[in-house]
Amino acid sequence: MIRLAVFFLAFLIGTSVAAQTTPPPPQQKIDQLIGLLQDPEIQAWLENRKKEQDATAAAAQPSGFATWEAQARARIDGILAAVPRIPSEMYQGAARARHDAISHGYAPIFLIFAGLVAIGGAAEWLYRRVRPASIGPIARLVPVAVFTVVVAIIFFAVEWPPLARLVLLAYLVAFIVYRVGAVLIGLVESDRPALAIRAKIFLGIALFAAATATLGGPLGIDPAVTEAIAYCFSILLLVLAIETVWSALSHPLVIKAGLTVFLGLLWGLWCLALQGLFWIGVYALVLPDLLRATGRAAATLTTAPPESPKSILLVRGSRAIVTALAVGWLALVWRFNPSSIAQQNPTVSAILSGLLKGVIVLLIADLLWQLAKGWIDRTIKTSGDSTGLAPADAAKRARFRTLLPIFRNALAVMVVVMAALIVLSQLGVEIGPLIAGAGIFGVAIGFGSQTLVKDIISGVFYMFDDAFRVGEYIQAKNYKGTVEGFSLRSVRLRHHRGPVFTVPFGELGAVENMSRDWVIDKFRISVAYNTDINKARKITKAIGAELKEDAEVGPLFIEPLKMKGVEEFGDYGIVLSFAMTTVPGMQTYIRRKAYAMIREAFQNNGIEFAQPMVQVGGEDKNGAAAAATTLRTAQQQAKAAGAEG
Repeated sequence: MIRLAVFFLAFLIGTSVAAQTTPPPPQQKIDQLIGLLQDPEIQAWLENRKKEQDATAAAAQPSGFATWEAQARARIDGILAAVPRIPSEMYQGAARARHDAISHGYAPIFLIFAGLVAIGGAAEWLYRRVRPASIGPIARLVPVAVFTVVVAIIFFAVEWPPLARLVLLAYLVAFIVYRVGAVLIGLVESDRPALAIRAKIFLGIALFAAATATLGGPLGIDPAVTEAIAYCFSILLLVLAIETVWSALSHPLVIKAGLTVFLGLLWGLWCLALQGLFWIGVYALVLPDLLRATGRAAATLTTAPPESPKSILLVRGSRAIVTALAVGWLALVWRFNPSSIAQQNPTVSAILSGLLKGVIVLLIADLLWQLAKGWIDRTIKTSGDSTGLAPADAAKRARFRTLLPIFRNALAVMVVVMAALIVLSQLGVEIGPLIAGAGIFGVAIGFGSQTLVKDIISGVFYMFDDAFRVGEYIQAKNYKGTVEGFSLRSVRLRHHRGPVFTVPFGELGAVENMSRDWVIDKFRISVAYNTDINKARKITKAIGAELKEDAEVGPLFIEPLKMKGVEEFGDYGIVLSFAMTTVPGMQTYIRRKAYAMIREAFQNNGIEFAQPMVQVGGEDKNGAAAAATTLRTAQQQAKAAGAEG
């Protein structure tokens, strides 16, 4: 308010001084003016007047979109007007470079360039003669590296003329980059030679165009003509790309038409100086295949398994580097393109910057997750083989096999949540209130999903108590089976008949583990009352010794088969009790073999098994025979009486 008053007063004073014909006001009027400026209504009017003037000035200024449209229109008009001047400007630029080289006592630049390429090619030829040809991306790039080193040494050892030095550097760099790109294209598209040839031609034209456009300023070529040259090269590249789509690709007609339209849109974005959108479209078209090819090439550099850290770092790391370079180039394009909308709109610039940083965060999170996941998978795989280990080590591996899947799931959730929060923070979102709100929401969800919380907490304590492990056979309430795996809230049991039970941890209750340490298997056999018990005991002891010495089932025994004695007197015979101690899970298999051997041994030694019998008794043992004789006599008499009648 005071600033407005002072500004208004200074304006009036300046106006009065400039007039020079108006006498200075008396002190009474000055006091009246100061009093008016201190009036709230006058101050409010001055503020509204200033806001109206600011709004009018802002409306008079063109918007960012209008500025971009005017710049794009002027750029296109300038390019079209500069096209006829391309031959003359190119000739003058070449003449300047040639004169600069000759005036310093050197040959023309194209001869110097040819000589450098010839010397580098000779060094490369000598290397190929010394070292035999080998297969692989590194081996194919080594000759190019030899060529580059030799040419670089000669180039930097000679004091070239200023203009000739720039021209040579630009075209030598383009030539070396083309050779590296040609090798990589040959590796990626080895199964499609027609596409590989066109890709190499496309790369060569693009690099030559880039080198020529870069030299426009040093050679004194008009910037509008330089843009016109780039425009003509872009048309040539567009035609070559469309010809490649229709000639070298075997896609359906609809996809070819769509690719043609997409290429046309990309060319239009480039012509309108929308470099950010242009490169996003290029990435969408090229980056997926490039990442796959990079992963395949990196995988050939090692013989380690895919889940090993070395393989993960090579494959995932190479893909992450390619993606990071693409993101970095996109950031540079947006940063150094003053005509882009992102530069003219701070909000759009902040969002794009956050998105690019978010991509880097996701790449790092993916690499860390793949390393952790690979370690967990390797540990689970190695812990599955416990052959020849001590019981304590085998139990430790089984526990690892049980806990690591749960840890892997929890780690995945943590990585996703952390990466999402960091990306949101990079986008300018205040994650502090978000975390607080998530905590309150979590409490509400906890109250509403007590069963889920109960299952998760129960599972944690089951794991702490080491109640069961993956691969063990357990029974809980009406559920039994082999433990196949876990989630955060349930266990998956495979019944021995095939069905799979997914049981929440909170529903398990008391768990009966049938696969821990050892198991005592007991069974009973009924024999006849006249059986010699001592003889049966000796036979059983011999069978137990024979099973213990068996190469297949012997290692499964902890204590051999024994006969405990007479368990009870049954209705049809004596019940004998047997017992043996084996490793968990094999008792049924051993019992079946013991049954077969006991049956055969008892039969060979005259021991009969008890069988159900029914005995009919009475006082007159001949009563039944007498009754039968009387019945037959009566039947014969009845038959004789019928014959007489």
